[in-house]
Amino acid sequence: MSEDDWRWHAYDTVKGSDWLGDQDAIQYMCREAPRAVVELEHYGVPFSRTKDGKIYQRAFGGQSLEYGKGGQAMRTACAADRTGHALLHTLYGQAVKHDCKFFVEYFALDLLVEDGGGVLAMNIEDGSLHRFRSHQTILATGGYGRAYFSCTSAHSCTGDGNAMLARAGFPMQDMEFVQFHPTGVYGVGCLITEGARGEGGYLLNSDGERFMERYAPTAKDLASRDVVSRSMTIEIMEGRGVGPRKDHILLNLSHLPKEHLAERLPGISETAKIFSGVDVNKDPIPVLPTVHYNMGGIPTNHLGECLTKTDASPDTVIPGVLAAGEAAVPSVHGANRLGANSLLDIVVFGRATALRVAELMKPGETHKPLKASTGEESIANLDSLLNSKGNTPTADIRDDMQRTMQNHCAVFRNEEVMAEGVKKIDECWEKLKDIKTYDRSRTWNTDLIDSLALQNLMVNARLTMHSAYNRKESRGAHAREDFTERDDENWMKHTLSYLNKDGSVKLDYRPVHDQPLDDEMKHVAPFKRVY
Repeated sequence: MSEDDWRWHAYDTVKGSDWLGDQDAIQYMCREAPRAVVELEHYGVPFSRTKDGKIYQRAFGGQSLEYGKGGQAMRTACAADRTGHALLHTLYGQAVKHDCKFFVEYFALDLLVEDGGGVLAMNIEDGSLHRFRSHQTILATGGYGRAYFSCTSAHSCTGDGNAMLARAGFPMQDMEFVQFHPTGVYGVGCLITEGARGEGGYLLNSDGERFMERYAPTAKDLASRDVVSRSMTIEIMEGRGVGPRKDHILLNLSHLPKEHLAERLPGISETAKIFSGVDVNKDPIPVLPTVHYNMGGIPTNHLGECLTKTDASPDTVIPGVLAAGEAAVPSVHGANRLGANSLLDIVVFGRATALRVAELMKPGETHKPLKASTGEESIANLDSLLNSKGNTPTADIRDDMQRTMQNHCAVFRNEEVMAEGVKKIDECWEKLKDIKTYDRSRTWNTDLIDSLALQNLMVNARLTMHSAYNRKESRGAHAREDFTERDDENWMKHTLSYLNKDGSVKLDYRPVHDQPLDDEMKHVAPFKRVY
């Protein structure tokens, strides 16, 4: 589409992360990106094409040329507006072709970290328990968007991998950084891709003004997501929101040719019609910032190996456990993820974990003997939920947790609101002791699965709230009204949050890797982040 360089992409990613991203991991991801796209194309991903047959690339927020000096980059390879969907189906087809075994409708309960590796899982179909032994376990369990009342995530995004590792005594990293996507469908939360603005869509307030020109004079509607979400929120707070309650913003696509919308944004056109009753060819879509992505999760290195902090090193590898995707924090996204870097993240670091496992494993290696007590705590928890006689249904506790997170850990934060949030989320945690389940069977017990997922969500929610309350600055997606500036001297460091055995939360820190892997990329020094 235009001349580009992976180093320009790396520069944009470091800037987008608000300098909380690890520059060694960012270098690895961006350098591997072109090769990853070509590999996916060879696997059969149906990327959109230009007239001369090349892979079509569109503009996305925060992406520039020539280290921010060359204008908007056309960098994001896409398959219309269903790129993730296309990747998923293509890679699943390849997995089936290579005889991969899938255990469908199994729910992983806990890791067997101390017992030689693997997981304890339950077959939802019949309630039977299974121990999966493995020398290396790769967690790709996604984020925990469902900790919030309104989000773009699937109902299965309950942070299970994070919670399993936290229960095993290991830290989560940078949980305070939660991305609100600027364009969730108002009242529903369904995602309107950033590609809609990349194709020329723009935001309007109640005055019909393209207000992003005031907040980001250069990038405008394609500023980074945290900047756009905050700008929209300010417009609403200052009375320029749209609708009877003046509580949302409009996304206009009606100026784009009908054929262009049909070719490049068919899914979005359909979503707008179904969930807001809007014909994008004629009317704007009502939108609102909605929880979309968790920058926080399981700390890893650029090889995908999970890390913990010890007296010997803040980068100590946890043997036998790797992670990739939204569950993992390599940390390429830092305090704010750029659009399109999530699919790239899972593709590059998913591949990196496979390469690392291949390096570590030797054919014929035997497993350690299992302890007699392996999995006892998980089974006791299952038994407790199946026979619980509390007074508070799972749905009620979940609703309290989601509303607490939505109201007290949102786009804008301050000391008073988050202090109350910490108190409320800890009260929600205590309510788990009074949980009430109704279904006592072992077969397709969705009541039980919802309760297990709630336990996992609650771990993530508490670590997020406590970490957010603790960080006394504004950086990326963490915007505080009482500490409005970035504080590199005191806060350019990763937050580590632990769930102690007694249920309390402990916080610690580890340094940001501010140097690249090698001299192919230059260090990107911090400066004021503007678009």
